[in-house]
Amino acid sequence: MNDIDLLCVDILDTRFVIRWGTHVTEQQQQRMAMAWARCAGAGVPVIPPVPMEPTETLPFSASVAYEAQRYDGGPLGLQAASFEALAETLTSRLTVEAILENGGRLMMLHACGVASPETGGVMALVAKSGTGKTTAAAVLAQSYGYVSDETVAVGPDGEVVPYPKPLSVKQGPGGPKLQVGPAELGLLPAPPKMFIQSIVLLDRIERHGRGDIQDRAVAPILRKLPLADGLLALVPELSSQAEMDEPLQSLCRLIERAGGIWQVTYSEAADLPQVLEPLFGSNGAAKAVWDAPGIEGAAGDIPDGWVRRVTPRDAVRVDGDLLVMLDAEIVRLGGVGPAIWEAAAGPVPFDQLAEKVGRVHGRPEGYRTAVGAAAGQLVAKSVLEQGGK
Repeated sequence: MNDIDLLCVDILDTRFVIRWGTHVTEQQQQRMAMAWARCAGAGVPVIPPVPMEPTETLPFSASVAYEAQRYDGGPLGLQAASFEALAETLTSRLTVEAILENGGRLMMLHACGVASPETGGVMALVAKSGTGKTTAAAVLAQSYGYVSDETVAVGPDGEVVPYPKPLSVKQGPGGPKLQVGPAELGLLPAPPKMFIQSIVLLDRIERHGRGDIQDRAVAPILRKLPLADGLLALVPELSSQAEMDEPLQSLCRLIERAGGIWQVTYSEAADLPQVLEPLFGSNGAAKAVWDAPGIEGAAGDIPDGWVRRVTPRDAVRVDGDLLVMLDAEIVRLGGVGPAIWEAAAGPVPFDQLAEKVGRVHGRPEGYRTAVGAAAGQLVAKSVLEQGGK
């Protein structure tokens, strides 16, 4: 086997080895080696199996092997109708496998990342797929080090593990994305040591129309979000966060370290460097106002009609609300919700629950009905459990 048959890459401290099928030409293999050059690994820990035989409809193939540490991932077999589709599928699968390997060890934001060459401070720009991360990375990394266009991974002490993968560039409607190496796009390399400095949610407003009737570009606006709002907006764009110890508390500590959560509203990526530049000069860490209540509930049976709070994965109080994580879902308790949570640490009948909540929020006319309705909603959301059900 020639050396060109294998591609070895390191992704988030996991080493993958790719073996190409017979229809992948030497030129295409070289293109992929260049695209993945900033993730290149040395040595071949495992040899992938022979790729699947080409078929008339799926002639391009590859196989992937790696030494799984956390779970038995096994070798991956990939097959596609075109080389471009194979390359895109490969990028996606490698990313997913690396994320699974790091669940519970790294906090992983679905974000592009760029770093200050001088300080190593990383800005993570968080957004859903297809909403501007790659374009933002391609623009910002002309001046800052390219960290990733997909996943910004942060360790317990705030250090950032780079993932300078090929950028997945759209070619046209319905076609596979082209995998382009950062060097080919003129993107600066990331500094050797990096830390999380800021977290920014991308809010891109698309322009519509053509010619004279095209919508005007939105002037970029940068604003800091309240902690609870920012945290809830960030959670859907995290990978494997529920596997972390104290998942909500660790996220609050990350946000503290980054000086809060920002949101930038814009329509043109070319406007981002100027509006975001001040964040690279910020002091970063800032104390956020949150605390962690006790989450353990009483054990044992619940009498019929009584309620008791469940024991969640984690909970934090922030901005006057209580955020409770149940498995991977987060429920935000406002109004009388936090008082109900405190009152229901052990099994409690409705009358006693309403009385305890009334001591905190007062007893206006109809308050018992309001407490009962709120408790019913928390039962429906599985924040409370009710005896007899």
